Amino acid sequence: MLLLNASGCLDALTAPEVARQLDAFVTKTITPLPREGNAPPRIAETAHGMLNAIGLANPGRERFLAEQLPRLRELGVPLWVSVGGFCAADYADTCAALEDVAAIELNLSCPNVDEAADSAAEIVAACRSASDLPLFAKLSAAHPDVAAVARAVAAAGADGLSLINTLRGTALDRRLRPVLARGSGGLSGPALKPVALYAVSACHEATGLPIVGMGGVQTGRDALELVACGARHVALGTVLFADPGAPSRVRSELVAACADAGVADPDDAYGLAHGSSKSLESPARVTA
Repeated sequence: MLLLNASGCLDALTAPEVARQLDAFVTKTITPLPREGNAPPRIAETAHGMLNAIGLANPGRERFLAEQLPRLRELGVPLWVSVGGFCAADYADTCAALEDVAAIELNLSCPNVDEAADSAAEIVAACRSASDLPLFAKLSAAHPDVAAVARAVAAAGADGLSLINTLRGTALDRRLRPVLARGSGGLSGPALKPVALYAVSACHEATGLPIVGMGGVQTGRDALELVACGARHVALGTVLFADPGAPSRVRSELVAACADAGVADPDDAYGLAHGSSKSLESPARVTA
């Protein structure tokens, strides 16, 4: 099991010591052109998590490749690059420009931009034609049948899935107006865990693809539950804002969580929620 960060939840160049606690670092989503993102305020705390409406703010593909990626390589941590866009060609062109990274995560589910992208399967197929690197499709549990989307991207050539992205929500201030300038944002944090467990479970049964499970992971037990539902790897998100030592803590807590669950290690917990345990040997071409 690899321990990663959820895209956008860690700035590795600002906090390299946190990134080096991970088995792989996932970049913020990169789009072809620079984006300033949404107007502030664009982060709001909730009772059981947080809302963000960042809006894919990033320096754009050219600056990322020329300036940020070389610096990220100096961390000595395997890199996954999150790729976004607003049509299949946007994604494919960025994938074609990438080399010598561990994997590409295709952000197919950001709730904080208005532009409608092409279908998930169309985007994956275009990226598959453009790159031989491992492709992980990041999907949203907001879709009424996330398992059907998972099957579609698997058929289009995805090597794995990232589950889940945030869900759209709204928070109001004291005067009963939206806290976020955009009005709504993506909900993350503990409230998301039951939804993530379901999505991982459903997509595991539907495809058998390697899954990076994420959504509400705070403890080693949370990570183990995602593995039991069918995640081969786990990503930390909102917890990193409050606890920079979370990767090391969660990894150590996994030992006690495994003992409590009666399994030797996370590998032995894989798929137990489905009544069977399978090897963590993965067909996806992803290495630490």
